[in-house]
Amino acid sequence: MSWWWAGAVAAARKRFNEDEAPKNFQSVALIVGVTGIVGNSLAEILPLSDTPGGPWKVYGVARRPRPAWNADHPVEYIQCDVYNSDETQAKISPLTDVTHIFWTTWANRPTEAQCCEVNGTMFQNVVNALLPNAPNLSHICIQTGHKHYIGPFEAFGKVKPHDTPFIEDVPRLDAPNFYYTLEDIAFDACNKKEGLTWSVHRPAVIFGFSPLSMMNLVGTLCVYAAICKHENVPLTFPGTKAAWNCYSVASDADLIAEHQIWAAVDPYAKNEAFNCSNGDIFKWKHLWKVLAEQFEVDYVEFDENQEFVSLSDRMKDKGSVWDEIVEKNQLIPTKLEEVATFWFADLILGFECMLDSMNKSKEHGFLGFRNTAKSLVSVVDKMKAHKIVP
Repeated sequence: MSWWWAGAVAAARKRFNEDEAPKNFQSVALIVGVTGIVGNSLAEILPLSDTPGGPWKVYGVARRPRPAWNADHPVEYIQCDVYNSDETQAKISPLTDVTHIFWTTWANRPTEAQCCEVNGTMFQNVVNALLPNAPNLSHICIQTGHKHYIGPFEAFGKVKPHDTPFIEDVPRLDAPNFYYTLEDIAFDACNKKEGLTWSVHRPAVIFGFSPLSMMNLVGTLCVYAAICKHENVPLTFPGTKAAWNCYSVASDADLIAEHQIWAAVDPYAKNEAFNCSNGDIFKWKHLWKVLAEQFEVDYVEFDENQEFVSLSDRMKDKGSVWDEIVEKNQLIPTKLEEVATFWFADLILGFECMLDSMNKSKEHGFLGFRNTAKSLVSVVDKMKAHKIVP
């Protein structure tokens, strides 16, 4: 298991050759949400020849057609709306060789009660399709996050969150949360099938590549930086003084994928919930300079005397500007609302920062880590390489 200890996947990663793939697979993964930030990382890492638990055969499920930037992963892509029970039965129940489910998707709705309904239905549909039909199904990985400790978006300021640094074994908050719904469905499935185990993974804000993600902070900031560069204005911080100065944690998408694979194959990680962050801390005041350098745009310090303007308000009339940037730089054709989630950036950059503890993961044997500044640069490089931003 030195693969985990060294944390050297990124350095050692090599292109998987499908022609050399063995015909018999030890493990078969179903990634639900394969075009999301972590789903895309899983699709890249699982098929590698040296991935623990392998060799892996990989199915990838997403609602939309397969995007070009995901197409080079050796994954059997299945376009399926898992909220539709009939469609899920038709497309997922024939996958009788699945051994591991990686749940990395979610759907947003106006209220948390609606989020519980739609996300619970999606997950239950997949479980219903596989549980009776995949005899070797052995593990379910669920990706949730820090809202486990602070409550859903609608409860901010209404429900007292847990103290930081967050630890995994605190009780649930007294508020609806679709994370709890997902956990309960997994617990119920494991009670019904002997030998089936689960793990829950709770990242902080995720640094990763996926132009289709609803919560892609770095991608959104890349778009903002590109617009600042195009308009020849400095990269001012669109958040609060507290967010600028306080310590934060982030979670690299590849690290989360490694964390989930570890829990899927290591007996000591079964039936446990784990935080999953990079293992370091950062301040936005420092990362902001790194971001400015990547786009060769002027960096300025936070000015607390300047009137606060949210990123959503700054960008509300920039659709035509983004169109100009796409055309000028021959980028993949996108609309501004397709590649940026400004509301999510406002959320992350508008509040006091939250820290978590990685002690439990380390005590159970996972010693992976990432340098958050380098993680940011890596995502920017991918955004540029795939011609999402200039």
